[in-house]
Amino acid sequence: MSERLERGVFTLSLDFELIWGTLDLFGPEAFRQACEFERAQVVDRLLRLLAELEIPATWCVLGHLFLARCAPQDGRRHPEIVPPQHAWCPDWFQHDGGGDESGQPIFYGRSLVEKIRSCPVSQEIGCHSFSHVIFGDRGCSRETARSEVAACVRLARELGLELRSFAFPRNSVGHLDVLREHGFRCYRGPGPRWYERDDAPGALGRLAHLADVLSAAEPATVLPEATESGLWNIPGSMIYFPMHGVRRYVPVSRRVARALKGLRAAAAGGRVFHLWFHPTNLADEADAMFAGLREILAQAARLRAEGALRILPMRDLVPAA
Repeated sequence: MSERLERGVFTLSLDFELIWGTLDLFGPEAFRQACEFERAQVVDRLLRLLAELEIPATWCVLGHLFLARCAPQDGRRHPEIVPPQHAWCPDWFQHDGGGDESGQPIFYGRSLVEKIRSCPVSQEIGCHSFSHVIFGDRGCSRETARSEVAACVRLARELGLELRSFAFPRNSVGHLDVLREHGFRCYRGPGPRWYERDDAPGALGRLAHLADVLSAAEPATVLPEATESGLWNIPGSMIYFPMHGVRRYVPVSRRVARALKGLRAAAAGGRVFHLWFHPTNLADEADAMFAGLREILAQAARLRAEGALRILPMRDLVPAA
C-alpha cells in the first residue's frame, strides 16, 4: 500500500463488553454501576449521536453479549470454551453464574445488539472475543482462542451477522491465524507510539500516554497494514479516555483538542485517524464526555462534507482481494 490514501479516513471502533472487560481483575461489583448506566443511557445516546451525524462505526461486540441466556451444563460453565490459564485468574468463568438479560443485565446484551442493528445509519458488528480472554498472553492457548472465536462466529450467524473485524481484549494481539480461519479480514492493532507496545514499561508507559493527552499532542495517523497472517491491521490512533481514576483530572477539552488534530492530520496527509473507546468510557461525567465526543464527530462530518475525509467502518478499509 502507498504512503497515503486518495482521501483521508476517519474510523471509529468501539469495544462493547459491559462487565466482561474488568471481570477478571475486579469482579462484578467494581464497575457494576458504570455498566448499568451504560445499558440504561449510554448506548441509546451514542446511537442517537451516530445517527444524527451519519457516522458508521465498528462495534466490536463481546460474544457473550449475543446470548439471551446461559446456564452451567453438568456443573460446567460454558463447556464449549477451552478456558484460558491466565496466571491472575485461575477460574475464568467463576463470576458467570448463568441467567438471562433481565436478571443479570451486565453480563448479557442481545437487546442492545438489536438496537445497534436498528440504527438508521448502518453500523458494523465486529468481534471482541467471547469472554475477554487475553489472546496475546501465554495463558491463552490456540485451543482457547479457537473455541472463543468459533463461539462468536456461531452466535453471530444465528443472528444473521458475519464478523469481519476484530478488536483484541486489552489490545493484546495473538492467534491471527485462528481469526483468518474463521473469516476475519482485519483487526485493530496497538498504535505506533512506543508506550502502546506490549513490551512498554507499565507505569512509565502510562505516564507517557497521560502526558500526550495533557499536552493534546497530535495522535498518530495510520494506514492499513498487510500482515503475514493474511489479515489487515488497522492500528488505533487514539483512545477517548474515560473520566475515572486519575484521568478525571484531565479536562475533556484536552481529549477533544487532540482528536481534532488527528482528524486534520488524516485529511491533510491522506491517512487514517482511528479513534476507539469502550461505551463504558462515557459513563463517568457523561454530559461532558458526550459533548466532547459530539465536537469530534461533528468535525469529522464537516471534513466529510468538504470532501476532505471519508468516514468508514473497519471492514471497509480492507483493500479488495
